[in-house]
Amino acid sequence: MRTLDKSMSLAGEPPKALNTNQKISVLIGMTGLGILVLQLFNLQLGNSALWLSISLLLIFLGVFLFSQAAYAHKHEGIKNDGVWFKSISSRGFLGWLTGIALTGFYIVLYFYPEYLGLVQDGDNKGVIALFDPLSKALSGNPASQWFVYGALYTLGILAFGLKFMWKYRHNGYQRLRTLSVMFFQTAFAFIIPEIMARLNGDLPYYDLKNMWPLNYYNFERYRINGFIDAGDIGLAMLLFGILSIFVISPILTYKYGKRWYCSWVCGCGALAETVGDPFRQLSDKSKFAWKVERWVVHSVVVFVTLMTTAVIYSYLGNDTSKYWLTKTTFLIGVSVILTAVFAWAMTYKRDQLEKDAQYGAIGYFTIIAVLIGMHFFSGDGNIFIFKSNTLRTTYSFLIGSIFSGVIGTGFYPIFGSRVWCRFGCPMAAILGFQQRLFSKFRITTNGGQCISCGNCSTYCEMGIDVRAYAQKGENIVRSSCVGCGICSAVCPRGVLKLENGPQEGRINPTEVLLGNDVDLMKLVNRK
Repeated sequence: MRTLDKSMSLAGEPPKALNTNQKISVLIGMTGLGILVLQLFNLQLGNSALWLSISLLLIFLGVFLFSQAAYAHKHEGIKNDGVWFKSISSRGFLGWLTGIALTGFYIVLYFYPEYLGLVQDGDNKGVIALFDPLSKALSGNPASQWFVYGALYTLGILAFGLKFMWKYRHNGYQRLRTLSVMFFQTAFAFIIPEIMARLNGDLPYYDLKNMWPLNYYNFERYRINGFIDAGDIGLAMLLFGILSIFVISPILTYKYGKRWYCSWVCGCGALAETVGDPFRQLSDKSKFAWKVERWVVHSVVVFVTLMTTAVIYSYLGNDTSKYWLTKTTFLIGVSVILTAVFAWAMTYKRDQLEKDAQYGAIGYFTIIAVLIGMHFFSGDGNIFIFKSNTLRTTYSFLIGSIFSGVIGTGFYPIFGSRVWCRFGCPMAAILGFQQRLFSKFRITTNGGQCISCGNCSTYCEMGIDVRAYAQKGENIVRSSCVGCGICSAVCPRGVLKLENGPQEGRINPTEVLLGNDVDLMKLVNRK
């Protein structure tokens, strides 16, 4: 006989023991994972394609059946599910154990891939050898640690994406954007680049959904040469990368806010929203964390801007007969673009920036000062006293590996699911700047309906105190907001609404809520 949990509690209930179906699901999933773990010992299972298929299928099936067992018997709607009572989702023993395991995996993946079975000159062994048949089927090449990671990354987003959609099946927005990130990760980040490598071996590997500054390496000399040598398709991809930065991204951000990328396309966001969903409530909402966030993420933007400029500068020349883009012309061009953006923001958007204008000025003058120094104190292949390759390697190690990988993902069970997006992602910072200053996107609030339950703030993975805005009836326009919409999905009163319509004619709900003398009909009829 089917029974439904009819509890109306907003706080959720303490977790009950796993039911029989959940226990079976865990056993199935752990069996699939166990096959991968056993391969660390380089067992000769034979027929790698078969065992890989069995392993991945069991992992996917285990997550799917667990999700069905967890949510099928419940009504559609808000599900807190006792997250603060469970060890894994409240920084308990299982949470720390999971964090340590994930961190260990990332350390081995980035710095010790030989322990996974990677062999530079010869046949792969262990876990990586198990993925050789799939890699050869797609690209024609043996698997690398990055292919293994990409395959498991995609599997995690697909499996936990279905779990996420089952959990939020009452919300069409959540289902649609989850399907979007599942599609972009599977097609644009995993399958298409592998097939393109098979069809055109000269073409550099290109994750089509990434753009600068996430793919900070895209303008290095070897990649530029690779795009040019690949012919028309290579030049088209290089042009696409440039247009993505200066045309496509600003237009989409103006219309839809940074959510078009951070919550609908980005692979980091996709993993955070699916695999990281049980940990979103762990984000730090304190004022101190907010201050650290602003300084760290904008420092990363300054660093990646200077690093990319330095790398391109290092392989340009000064002979105008050989280079249509010389070192001096390039530095002047970068300075002009940055100055134009800074001047526009300070002239037309200074009131919106408020105190952030000071931080923006510090960042701008820091970059300009370094560019001037770069012109006078750099030589061929050197930026000041550093080799250009050393700068790139340093950034790749500190930001690309340690921050985005080891900390950003490995610390999900400790700091929440958007540590990288919030504190370290330069793409999120740049899109946030655009979102705050000229995007039509905002979250509107109906303060008169707010009951201060705190669901919205609890489940904001970016550490925004949404309830504080809702209580005052203020619209939420924050550069850090990724537009995931979970705050709206878990609100029991429909207080929050994601909007990207025209700004003209909008009523400021604060004035109405505070009882100010406002002519509502005049506001409604205003064109």
